[in-house]
Amino acid sequence: MQSRPHLDTLESEAVHIFREVAGEFEKPVLLFSGGKDSIVMLHLALKAFTPAPIPFALLHVDTGHNFPEVLDHRDRTVEKHGLRLHVASVQEYIDTGKLRERPDGTRNPLQTLPLTEAIQQHRFDAVFGGGRRDEDKARAKERVFSLRDEFSQWDPRRQRPELWQLYNGRHAPGEHVRVFPLSNWTELDVWQYIAREGIELPEIYFAHVREVFLRGGMWMTAGDWGGPGENEPVERRRIRYRTVGDMSCTGAVDSDAATLDAVIVEIAASRFTERGATRADDKLSEAAMEDRKRDGYF
Repeated sequence: MQSRPHLDTLESEAVHIFREVAGEFEKPVLLFSGGKDSIVMLHLALKAFTPAPIPFALLHVDTGHNFPEVLDHRDRTVEKHGLRLHVASVQEYIDTGKLRERPDGTRNPLQTLPLTEAIQQHRFDAVFGGGRRDEDKARAKERVFSLRDEFSQWDPRRQRPELWQLYNGRHAPGEHVRVFPLSNWTELDVWQYIAREGIELPEIYFAHVREVFLRGGMWMTAGDWGGPGENEPVERRRIRYRTVGDMSCTGAVDSDAATLDAVIVEIAASRFTERGATRADDKLSEAAMEDRKRDGYF
């Protein structure tokens, strides 16, 4: 028997995971930011349940420093498919005094409290995330079903084996499971799948001329979040974004890749992961991602 193409295998695995969760859990939710991984996740979820609507809502933790292009894409996608979107606002937590701005201006680490409280408030028992094992060594430790305790904290010692695609979603009251349908995908897989399926993305992922300034070795977008400083001159450069998180910690890369095919060629030749090359929040320490995961972050 001829083996199926690689992308078909990954798609089939992800669709199976979505259906398993829908059958096993009472109130799942899908994290959706309008970034490429969450867009691919939603595309897979729509495939998994068509012609019926997807049986869960979407959740976005909005830092208040998200790229406008990405938020526009998020809202258009929600409207197009008639989806339910919950938004947890970091800005509201700052305004009410529950959170304080960090000295470095980045809000990515501030997402944890709004995320965990939204999960508790809505009683979500399974939360789909777009994390992939190729992104970071901490994420490489993740199971597809990642058990979180009543404080949303991750303990690698409590994770369960997942042989033969058998997933154990058992959890105590107050606990929940983070679910990663894209665990076994790479960045290149994601882009090849986007090209094959004709999935629409925000234009920020493709090469365009933008006003940026250099900070910490990365090209950052100028904005009211805290940049540029006095000694950080703004330049107009042809760049694109490999990943789109908070504007205060997400850098761009110099690029002429303005089409899907060109992006795929660029990614195939890259020697750096997307987060390693463009995310300042992952450079705070050697264990930055793992520390945030233990606190309840994805």
